[in-house]
Amino acid sequence: IIAAAAVIAIPTVLLAFLYGQSRIFLVMARDGFLPTSLARISSRGVPVRITVITAFLVAIIAGFLPIDKIAALANAGTLIAFMAGALCLLILRRRAPDAPRPFRTPAALLVGLVTILGCAYLFLSLPNKTQLYFLIWNGIGLVLYLLYGAWWSKLARAEKAVR
Repeated sequence: IIAAAAVIAIPTVLLAFLYGQSRIFLVMARDGFLPTSLARISSRGVPVRITVITAFLVAIIAGFLPIDKIAALANAGTLIAFMAGALCLLILRRRAPDAPRPFRTPAALLVGLVTILGCAYLFLSLPNKTQLYFLIWNGIGLVLYLLYGAWWSKLARAEKAVR
């Protein structure tokens, strides 16, 4: 029963990550952090280019890494994303307390701090190799951002135009 559930769950999770990641890349391309040509939408309203590229990258990673390593890295990334979301919640509540919010978090300070601490604990509970690979992966992303995104983002171009 567990093996059958895993056979169903693993492709489902990979598809969810594929769709989610392709949309993240789409927004990054729209904002200039990736080449803007990747942000094109087909006549049917689908970001075909970035979805195909993301699928290719996912296939390469899935073809060369064991599933337990992929799952551990996905867990690390999800935990850090939740921590970032909680940190943004705290920062925005302080910087823009009157901003319109269609969804309100009750006890935002408590929820944000507990989320950050809980996710940090779980991240530190991951194997050391996973943490190292996560840091390497994010280091590569930071280098790519510094080489491309920092110069070509819409925000950077708008600041250059103001000067």
